[in-house]
Amino acid sequence: MRTEGGHPGGHGPPPGAERPPGGHGTRPTSRDVARAAGVSQAAVSLVLGDKWRGRVARATAERVRAAARDLGYRPNLAARNLRLGRTRTALLAVPVLNSDFFAGVHAGAARVAARHGFGVVLYPVPTDAGSAPDPFESARAALDGVIAASMAPEAVAALRDGGLPLVMLDSDPAAAHGAAVVNLDVGDGVRQVVRHLLALGHRDVLHLGADVDSWTFRVRAGALTEALRDGSVTHRRVTAPLRVDAARAAVAEVLGLPAAERPTAVLCDSDVLAAGVLKTARRLGLRVPEDLSVTGFDDLSLAIAVEPELTTLRLPAEDVGAHGMHGLLALLDGEQPPPVTLPVELVSRGSTGAAPARRGAP
Repeated sequence: MRTEGGHPGGHGPPPGAERPPGGHGTRPTSRDVARAAGVSQAAVSLVLGDKWRGRVARATAERVRAAARDLGYRPNLAARNLRLGRTRTALLAVPVLNSDFFAGVHAGAARVAARHGFGVVLYPVPTDAGSAPDPFESARAALDGVIAASMAPEAVAALRDGGLPLVMLDSDPAAAHGAAVVNLDVGDGVRQVVRHLLALGHRDVLHLGADVDSWTFRVRAGALTEALRDGSVTHRRVTAPLRVDAARAAVAEVLGLPAAERPTAVLCDSDVLAAGVLKTARRLGLRVPEDLSVTGFDDLSLAIAVEPELTTLRLPAEDVGAHGMHGLLALLDGEQPPPVTLPVELVSRGSTGAAPARRGAP
């Protein structure tokens, strides 16, 4: 007796009818992908395991990926990871969490990671990295590699001691020792700011530096000194931790000097420091930019929240993260990617203007 299904028992399609890939309603397998793409299962494994470069033609790889998408194929990640010896998890180590810049770095890294079946875990490295517990003691087996952003030398050393492939972002290339490196051209950024201020007639500049032991801030200080080496500009420097209140306190004395003695522009190592300078200027009755020009660094959301809006340097944070993840993938494939240096861009807004005439000066 036949039921409505078309064959005894009514289970499945009638004899001779086409079955879904994988047979009997199961999900499609790598064999089904291979058959649809016209390639071997080995080729499918190489492509979907992201190990195809140099072994499978790019057009073939695209065909395999298209077949997998069309069939709705989903690999058994646990089995594949065991076979490849990978967890497909990267750790992004950052000095702070509450930063637009590092949020952008994470977004860029996560976007590239997702395309390759990886996840990205965010880890804030303690300030006192030397006495901090080793983050890899229990997590080493759960990670494929580390991307370290703006780390102090001792923190980088601690991360390298974890024994995992390492990508350094915005960090000292001299400390790479086999790590991949992705940096911002912060020295050129400082030179862009100096050119901008000189064009506006400023010849007395205060540098408000970040009191942070980091390669990127040392490069900024060095680039500023080099840019002003001809002696035609008075160059002073004070430092402060990366906090608004610290910046306010650091510049209060010098901005309180008589007009003929105080700087006409303050070049800050971050937008946060610049916000503190703007607050101090307001408390002292100084107009920005008529009496004092102020520049930042980073182009955080804060830069357009203050008044006047801040002239600053825009850093391509998401590109930094994306290049970092690409570098880690290359290391995992046994390649050594070349160092990458990304450009930064000056964004001119209302906080900078022509240098004021020196009241009281001869």
